[in-house]
Order: sequence, then C-alpha cells, then structure tokens
Amino acid sequence: MTDTSDSLSQIFSALADPTRRGMLAMLAEGEKTVTELVESFDLSQPAISKHLKVLEQSGLIERTREAQWRPARLQAAPLKEAFSWVEQYRQYWEQSFDRLGDYLRSVQTEDVLERKEEADKSKKQPGMKPSEWKMF
Repeated sequence: MTDTSDSLSQIFSALADPTRRGMLAMLAEGEKTVTELVESFDLSQPAISKHLKVLEQSGLIERTREAQWRPARLQAAPLKEAFSWVEQYRQYWEQSFDRLGDYLRSVQTEDVLERKEEADKSKKQPGMKPSEWKMF
C-alpha cells in the first residue's frame, strides 16, 4: 500500500463513526476542548479522548496546548484528499447513470412507438357498421 492509501484508509476509518463525524461538524464551527465535546455528547471524557485520538491520527484534527487545555481544531487537507478520491468515482457513477438514463429513454420511446402502432392497427381493422348488422 502507498502512503496515500494508508492515509485514506485512516481518514475513512475515522469518518466511519457517527460520533466522530459529529465531532468534526462541531469542530468545523471552531476550536473545542474535550470538556466542550463531552457536554455535547452522551459519552465520558475518556471515550471522547479516544475519538479525538483517532481523528488526530488520521490527520483530520490538530490538537494544540494552551495552558492546561488541549483544544482540537479541524484540519481541511485530509478531507480534501478524501473528497478528491471520492470525486473520481462520483464522475464515473454520473456517467454510468447518464448512460442508463439514455438507455431507459430509448426503451421507453420504443415501447411508446410499439403501442401507438398497435393502436393504429386496431383502428384500421375493418369492423361492422351499424347498417351491416342483421336482425334476426
């Protein structure tokens, strides 16, 4: 595996947890301390610290030291790396969906034309006019 794959694996592993995604959303608003994060989540301080460690190891956050506090701050570069990787596949899927849409439209058009032809044929088939009805 290359370094990029390893870092992407760490990023996606960190993002896989909903609590960590919630923490990142909060950190997108600005720096937060462990205490502030504990207040926002129904988790203990050690559990929050473990989540922060995973986020820090993946590079998604940076922790600084200010006196006795260690506030966490969001780092955008790893998110950009993950977005770039996902973007390649988004383009592939969009192209695939476009081709599927084209195919479905062509099938639908063919179906409409076939139904119209059948309707036209049934109109052209000779039927009996009321004047041709015979009474018994």
